[in-house]
Amino acid sequence: MAHTMTEAECREFLSAGTRTGKLATVRADGSPHIAPVWFVLDGGDVMFTTGADTVKGVNLRRDGRVSLCADDERPPYAFVTVRGRVELSEDLAELRTWATRLAARYMGPEAAEEYGARNGVPGELLARIRPDRVIGQSAVAG
Repeated sequence: MAHTMTEAECREFLSAGTRTGKLATVRADGSPHIAPVWFVLDGGDVMFTTGADTVKGVNLRRDGRVSLCADDERPPYAFVTVRGRVELSEDLAELRTWATRLAARYMGPEAAEEYGARNGVPGELLARIRPDRVIGQSAVAG
């Protein structure tokens, strides 16, 4: 039987391993756009970066509403969905710090500085999702 995760279980799930988030944004015509993102948590907030001129970046500047889903594709399956609004920053010091943290998670500590320097540059955006709602289920097929 499926288990509804607690807030702490949701944070633990989102922080585990190198799960890629699937980020949904809103296009100008109201249709959804979804793309994978690397992310890390800052307390209860979800942090990621994106190019300012990407579809995600353009959508986020116009409409900050988002939904992010991360899942475990192995039986008995699990997922966490985060819905909220994004705050954007182009502060280079802050962007470099978070780009390095993202790189440490997904590329490993030995490559973190290299990827942080490559991704924490002008033309990139730092995004902070302030969650309105977080839902998690584990043992979905249990």
